Amino acid sequence: MATSICRTLKYFQPKTCLNIKCSASLLDVRLPQPLLLPIRTKKRYFIPPAVNVKQKSQSEQEAKARAAGVVVRQQYIERAINISCTAGIFDPYVPPEGDARLSTLSKEGLKQRTEQLRQSAASQLAFRKIKDHDPEFSTKEFPALAQQIFIDAHAALTQFNKEKLHSLVTERCYPEMVRGNRYKTLRWRFIESLEPPRVVHARCPDMISKGNLYGQVTLRMHSRQTLAIYDRFGRLMLGDEDEPRDVLEYLVLERHLVNPYGCWRLHGKIVPAWAPPKDPIIKTVLIPGPKLKPEEEFKDLNYQVPKPAAVQWHK
Repeated sequence: MATSICRTLKYFQPKTCLNIKCSASLLDVRLPQPLLLPIRTKKRYFIPPAVNVKQKSQSEQEAKARAAGVVVRQQYIERAINISCTAGIFDPYVPPEGDARLSTLSKEGLKQRTEQLRQSAASQLAFRKIKDHDPEFSTKEFPALAQQIFIDAHAALTQFNKEKLHSLVTERCYPEMVRGNRYKTLRWRFIESLEPPRVVHARCPDMISKGNLYGQVTLRMHSRQTLAIYDRFGRLMLGDEDEPRDVLEYLVLERHLVNPYGCWRLHGKIVPAWAPPKDPIIKTVLIPGPKLKPEEEFKDLNYQVPKPAAVQWHK
């Protein structure tokens, strides 16, 4: 059937072409020729890169974009600033070496005491500026308030209460306290104060403009605390919950004095150069085991972790 149709079409094709040509010549009618009209398509602003072509530099890409009529916006490298707190600690307090160990009756203790009295002149001027904007400020009552802010801030940190922590610490101190605490469990407890906290340093700097004042007060706090940090597997990384330790800290609290709604917040901590090094962190490490086949299970192998070989020292 298929061969017969093909033969029929081949038979009719030349005859139909001859009939069309004869009719066109008899009627003297010229068939219209195809007319080509240029049509502009949609302008493409992005042409995908060709395959196996080296990447062009940024200057070449910008020149190509300008030729295509694309305006490349200029990128401004700007740094956001926050006027509710300062970016650091102005004129930080230098703790005397051997603090909380030397007695004021000894020779070295008397030298440290006289040096503190010399440095307290600038602090007295700062106290006057702070009292001009905050009449309720007092060097006798402030240490108790600052210690309570410190305790509440660390309690909010252990509970991961971000809203409360933002109200107790500045924007500069918040990332320093939160950094590295993800997937960890913190256990912190304030037991007692070994010495009453006292104000040892104060500065009143200004930022951006002359009248934009900030008050920074350094507090010396000698207390007993417990700290324990667990990793995401529940294993102890640092410290011990049942082992209290004596901690000597120099806390810096700050307040935006010009802001009538400002409050004292924890701004940072001063770590002296003579402070002892911190305890190393105990990390959980994966010990590689044997390679199992698809039909094997680890329990059936009775695999034991090999002990490290003894190191022999040669003279």
